[in-house]
Amino acid sequence: MKVVLSTGNSRKVEEIRAVFSGSHIEISSLNDVGIQGEAEEDGRTLNENALKKALFAHEHAPDSWTMADDTGIFIDELNGKPGVDTALWPVLRPTAEQVLYELKDLKSRLATFITVVAIVSPTGESWFCEGSVRGKLLKAPRTQYHPRMPYGAIFVPDGSDKTLAEMTIDEENAHSHRGKAFRQARTLLEKLS
Repeated sequence: MKVVLSTGNSRKVEEIRAVFSGSHIEISSLNDVGIQGEAEEDGRTLNENALKKALFAHEHAPDSWTMADDTGIFIDELNGKPGVDTALWPVLRPTAEQVLYELKDLKSRLATFITVVAIVSPTGESWFCEGSVRGKLLKAPRTQYHPRMPYGAIFVPDGSDKTLAEMTIDEENAHSHRGKAFRQARTLLEKLS
């Protein structure tokens, strides 16, 4: 079974391929199948954005299964912000430094990361999977962040002493919201195939 993952982020593709390692499901990125551009993430929920991205790939590869995720960090003291606007907050494609500046006055640094995965079949049916993890935001990064994933350098999941960006791919997949959501997606796709 071949699935197009609607992303051009090479680190994310590497993480997701690791989740599907050992299965009969082969993950290709947009770049792998020659799809240019990205979906516009203007939905008001993680589900809407994940589905928009999966449908973007489906429009360009209509005979394929497609899959996409959207992730938000929901900060307790900010009443759940930035949430669905995480990728745009405080600016488009924020750096860890910009994020930390916005968070400098927080008294509580507790937050929840949530990932929603949307799967679209060649016939246009859709399914959703979700994963979440609680943790805390550091006041300074302890390592470099991965491209387009600035929160990973400052977010320590409950039960770990490492930030997401300090973890190996296997460690991150075991602890992270994204790993949990894509493990559910793997189980679902194995049942559907």
